Amino acid sequence: MFEEIVSKLNSVKQQKIAQGMANPISATFQPAKNDFLDELSKRAVKMFEKNCDIKNFSKLVLSDLENESHLDIMNELSAKGITDPFEDEKLAELADNEQLLKDLGLTE
Repeated sequence: MFEEIVSKLNSVKQQKIAQGMANPISATFQPAKNDFLDELSKRAVKMFEKNCDIKNFSKLVLSDLENESHLDIMNELSAKGITDPFEDEKLAELADNEQLLKDLGLTE
């Protein structure tokens, strides 16, 4: 493998010399693309965004603990005939929802 790298560098140098004066730094330095680091960076960004979302959601939920307007809203919806999202059947559908589980970070 080392011989292959050296041969490639020599061919690049020969091409540069044939064209005129060569800059030894630009002839030998080419940044390598590292897929592992790219994926690691993407994963770190996703984890950071998820952490920020959790903090913002927690701050929103815990902002007013004595606010019980949600109970009034649920009673109004029930009176209008809207299905209760807490029914066992609806909860089973949510538990099997792959997109929801993926958004929650429970599956890959």
